[in-house]
Amino acid sequence: MASPAIITAAICGAETTREQTPYLPITAEELAAEAARCREAGAAVIHLHVRKNDGTPTQDKALFQKALDAIRRACDIVIQTSTGGAVGMSADERAQPLECVPPPDMATLNAGSLNFGDDVFLNPFSLVRDFAKRMRAKGIAYELECYDVGHVEACLRLAEEGVISLPAPFDFVMGVRGGIQASEENLRFLISKLPSRSTFNVAGVGRHQLPLAELSLKLGGHARCGLEDNIYLSKGVLAKGSHELVARVAQLARAAGREVATPAQAREMLRIERRSA
Repeated sequence: MASPAIITAAICGAETTREQTPYLPITAEELAAEAARCREAGAAVIHLHVRKNDGTPTQDKALFQKALDAIRRACDIVIQTSTGGAVGMSADERAQPLECVPPPDMATLNAGSLNFGDDVFLNPFSLVRDFAKRMRAKGIAYELECYDVGHVEACLRLAEEGVISLPAPFDFVMGVRGGIQASEENLRFLISKLPSRSTFNVAGVGRHQLPLAELSLKLGGHARCGLEDNIYLSKGVLAKGSHELVARVAQLARAAGREVATPAQAREMLRIERRSA
């Protein structure tokens, strides 16, 4: 039997704006409502960013706490907070959501630096080591964010140093200008570099989101979708929220012979520590 497919919904992000789509959730209440819709549509994980009321991206601990509390009241979905934040933020600023109480179930651990469009997304080894230490101290599971092949190699090196433990869940972000581009050849190559028994998730950017989700599911991986990376359900048709994209990916999973993972199954597969209520 094929393993259940974990669908991650990236519902907000740091770059998408209300000018691009009126369906972008911003407030804690909007994020919670969208998380519940995504859970109903088949998502097991929410990849979470937060915004100020004017839509400006922020890593403010208080706003993350409000969003975490609201989502937990709304549904049982796994919550994965971003430590990437937005380009230009300091390390301490980016790490704020790790200090929420109780802490998030998961957090992203960006494995390396890269050109990000016209900007540079800085993740030197010193920062990665620091973030991994903070997550370990809080019992927060990490997902290894890889935007290029060198980032996978960096994870292997960090594991040799004892900074991270393997096997672990990897997220291949494909299609960012400056990172590895979205193609079947590239995805298969990334998979070939994976450490034994590690899982992989694929986040295709823009028009690549649904085709790469379908390919990942066929190859035994998992899929991320949502308004952070793509705002269209089909060419020229705005998704009326990330939940519509989740529902489409759930259809793709079942067509590939995969059941859609529940949050409980995702917690087990992703090795997330159980916490008391």
